[in-house]
Amino acid sequence: MSLDTATVRRVASLARIHLEEDEVSRLQGELNGILAWVEQLQAVDTTGVEPMAGGGIAALRMRDDVVTDGGYPEKVLANAPDREGSFFTVPKVVE
Repeated sequence: MSLDTATVRRVASLARIHLEEDEVSRLQGELNGILAWVEQLQAVDTTGVEPMAGGGIAALRMRDDVVTDGGYPEKVLANAPDREGSFFTVPKVVE
């Protein structure tokens, strides 16, 4: 896969990267080099090779979603600079 200059400008625009005219050709070469390496990696036959990490979410042991701590509003609010009841008081940020 090879990127043309219009695609490089589009990618830069989507990434919010400002490119000067002389930088477009340099970036085009770099991106085409990266894509060539990806194509080379995709050509490697990996059938029968076990993954070294990961394994998906099925490998994770699920636990019950229960509260294991909390219910101590006085301890939590002890260092609060300002509070109202069992809530933190913060300055108004929206006018």
